[in-house]
Amino acid sequence: MSPPTFPELPAGFRFGAATAAYRTFAGATGDTACDHYHRYGEDIALLRGLGVDGYRFSIAWPRLLPGGTGAVNSKGLEFYDRLIDDLLAVGVAPAVTLHHGDLPQALEDRGGWRVRETAEAFAQYAALAAERYGDRVERWITVNEPYCSAFAGYADGRHAPGAEEGRGALAAAHHLLVAHGLAVRELRAAGAQEVGISLNLDRIHLASALPEDRAALRRAKVLHNEIWTEPLLAGRYPAHEAETWAGLADGPWRLPGDLELIGVPLDFLGVNFYRPVTFAAAPHREADPEVRTAVDIGVTELDRYRARHTTMGWPVVPDALTELLRELHAGYSRLPPVWITGNGSAEDDTVGLDGRVHDTARINYLADHLAAVADAISAGVDVRGYYVWSLLDNFEWARGHGQRFGLVHVDHDTLTRTPKDSYHWYRGLITTHRAQPEERG
Repeated sequence: MSPPTFPELPAGFRFGAATAAYRTFAGATGDTACDHYHRYGEDIALLRGLGVDGYRFSIAWPRLLPGGTGAVNSKGLEFYDRLIDDLLAVGVAPAVTLHHGDLPQALEDRGGWRVRETAEAFAQYAALAAERYGDRVERWITVNEPYCSAFAGYADGRHAPGAEEGRGALAAAHHLLVAHGLAVRELRAAGAQEVGISLNLDRIHLASALPEDRAALRRAKVLHNEIWTEPLLAGRYPAHEAETWAGLADGPWRLPGDLELIGVPLDFLGVNFYRPVTFAAAPHREADPEVRTAVDIGVTELDRYRARHTTMGWPVVPDALTELLRELHAGYSRLPPVWITGNGSAEDDTVGLDGRVHDTARINYLADHLAAVADAISAGVDVRGYYVWSLLDNFEWARGHGQRFGLVHVDHDTLTRTPKDSYHWYRGLITTHRAQPEERG
């Protein structure tokens, strides 16, 4: 089977690849993971061979400030100096994520994202990173996927710290937004070029026309999207939050001036997208509202898609990305330029007898989702670029080494890197795009 044709994207559209530091849950360990710390030179060579414009990576907060605040780990500072300088030397622009879920344990021990002090500590960390690297970093992402940190971490316990709380999760969600606002202030004071945030927003479909399913859809949109987009892009809290979380919504963690801090205009909005979801009505658990988990809002996720599924169990519906981007464009007059900061597929990849990884399913996934981005651009959405998730087969947080998203296969025993067919396809796309006339688009 011949590979899919390259999607047509406008001149100036930029391509990148992404990785991140890890977070763990339930005893999983990322002590070695891909060993990027020691093998970053090899990985930079892979980026150079790929021809990407940029590389999105995360700084590990515990690596710079093991205690969350206070004493600085000089070896950590020096590692990112070397990484950034070596990227620039081969023409790859660094895009730094400050928080990708890896919270210093000392801060979690003092309350984690449940308490405002963690947001204030994050501002100090952002100021340190900006002072050290601000003259060389093209793009700063304050927080990646706050939904996962707040709700997967503090409400349903799928990610670290594995808590199941109601108030704690909603306080965490708010403090992550406060941390973003404080970090934006510090980054801009240090002269940062571009500052934004990356949200894993969902295109949510209706299970049926029944009134109870419509109400469930309304609650799900607050939980997954509007708790972030409304404060960030409209300067307000979600209109339907009271019916979503009953008495838990408007907690004492909200202080005067927070909306103004959170809603400072962004240079860009990062959107991470992998699949759509469908929600239907479901009964609440019988629990005291004070301790009811914040995700127990009377909705249940259904698999209603007649589509191929990745090894994550996620349906492949590229048009949903176009729909999501068009919804954002129509819904927010203050929507800044958009970057797709995470998109890719987990597949069952193995190195064949010929020494190659033939990941045709991933190539089709990337081609179709980039075509969906092109469709959104044609509809008027200002999408500037795309970072594929991921460069390498990463340690995928709570799933450990069980899922492979990379353009490059990593043998988790030997750490040998093997570029997959998708790596070569993506390189061909980038090369072809750059060869097009500048007036295109």
